[in-house]
Amino acid sequence: MDIVIKLSQFLLSLSLLIILHELGHFIPAKLFKTRVEKFYLFFDVKYSLFKKKIGETEYGIGWLPLGGYVKISGMIDESMDKEQMALPPQPWEFRSKPAWQRLIIMLGGVTVNFILAFIIYIGMAFVYGDTYIANKDLKDGLWFESKAMLNAGFKTGDKIISIDGEPLEKIDANLPLELIMAKKVVISRNGIQQSINMPIDFADQRKEEKELPASMRVPFYIDAIDAKSPNKNLKSGDILLSLNNQETRYYDQAKVVLENNKGKTVPAVIIRKKKEMQINLTVTKEGKLGIAVGQLDDELLADLGYYKITEKKYTFLESIPAGLEKGKDRLVGYGKQLKMIFNPQTKAYKQVGGFGAIYKIFPPHWSWEVFWNITAILSIMLGVMNLLPIPALDGGHVMFLLYEIISGKKPSDKFLENAQMVGFVLLITLLLFANGNDIYKALTK
Repeated sequence: MDIVIKLSQFLLSLSLLIILHELGHFIPAKLFKTRVEKFYLFFDVKYSLFKKKIGETEYGIGWLPLGGYVKISGMIDESMDKEQMALPPQPWEFRSKPAWQRLIIMLGGVTVNFILAFIIYIGMAFVYGDTYIANKDLKDGLWFESKAMLNAGFKTGDKIISIDGEPLEKIDANLPLELIMAKKVVISRNGIQQSINMPIDFADQRKEEKELPASMRVPFYIDAIDAKSPNKNLKSGDILLSLNNQETRYYDQAKVVLENNKGKTVPAVIIRKKKEMQINLTVTKEGKLGIAVGQLDDELLADLGYYKITEKKYTFLESIPAGLEKGKDRLVGYGKQLKMIFNPQTKAYKQVGGFGAIYKIFPPHWSWEVFWNITAILSIMLGVMNLLPIPALDGGHVMFLLYEIISGKKPSDKFLENAQMVGFVLLITLLLFANGNDIYKALTK
């Protein structure tokens, strides 16, 4: 069932993005009276799952879910229709239109991608608001269990002051990515500020890690008692506050104290139903209590005084600048990621993933908030990637059109055909590399 839910979200998000991107090309083409021969979701190599011709355009769904396309008459694209290009230009063809109209048609797809992302973020701000922990309210710093972060110089309890000169205002889901891309982080440790220069290949150092670069410190919350546990006096819902007279307010503290008291029976203080109790607990030879650790929800964490959760709601008008600001941050952040990937020193290219990596980011349960957040990020990624000046991508066509507008000279059809072929080979290579990475990771996991 989990696979069905993940796959459903993946295909719905991908289909929505492809259709709207291609619609961005389709609408201006129609406005400029340019003939569109095909409008397809997914690729119809050899055959299609569905097709219907309405007017001059064939609408359909292909069987190969690697994207989609619109086939515009008189345009050198992935179809490489040389026979049509050998005929005299017709007034309804792409090549017969003024350069500025062709430029608008080619920019239509990425424009829709960026507009869609910003609309989603505005809608999410209005519907869900914003939930976070203000950095100034973080009492005891963060939890660092990532080996790469520890090697870089971080310690549990450190409080992050700024990342690359930008003060950290709030702790939210974007923090791990900011740390992965960071060059310099200023922290406060025991009230003293110090700077940590992040390793240039930090992303590569984390390639085998499952732990987040930084996470919130959480209490040692007992979710269930094992049948063979020596501590039958514990109950589900208990929270461990101290063990052998040592503070264990947080799970990371409890792990250390348990390790140092293997095989001992020691005094402990727990919270049960919001009241403190003193009991004795037996630590196994493996440094365990024979329990399953669980997680508390944000509301209970706030009630117990661990964190002050800030919830901000927006009116419709307030949600517009809030959504635009979030969209801008995500756009800038993705630009930084691309910069890392194209810098060989970072070795971040090893972490590039394909469709498998995209599939994995969807959760095994249905959440519209998560779905729209992922879709907005993917829309930005699709827009940015399509703007890269690679022949066969929108950015490649835009590059040649700008050259034509500035120089007044149109590249020959032969040149464009060769450039398209080179770009197509490059794209296939990148696609194989990205999806090959997914397969390699799965096989070596």
